[in-house]
Amino acid sequence: MNKITVYGIPNCDSVKKTLEWLKQGNIPYEFHNYKTEGISEFKLKQWSKLTGWEKLFNKKSSTWRKVMSEAGNENLTSAKALKLMMENTSIIKRPIIEFNGSLLIGFDASNFEIQFLKQ
Repeated sequence: MNKITVYGIPNCDSVKKTLEWLKQGNIPYEFHNYKTEGISEFKLKQWSKLTGWEKLFNKKSSTWRKVMSEAGNENLTSAKALKLMMENTSIIKRPIIEFNGSLLIGFDASNFEIQFLKQ
């Protein structure tokens, strides 16, 4: 099986569900904690090429509401979004799972079954 890397923060419910699902299936993975390890601009650009930055950006987060109240309602460009995600990792949707050259975003048990178990 190809290497699986789960990106997120350990206290996020969706990340907890994902890690538990992988453990229950005895599926090996690595965990990258945004809070302690951050995220590189290179990695965000790489992901943006795969999905578009809009799919990575969590506009429903309380961090986003706080940032926007401080910065005003500016138009969000790719460059601004990447900078905000690097500075405020809580704005990145969770979890992001790198697997087999692609990304899975969010917890989706049925999609995980397709991706990880039916190979």
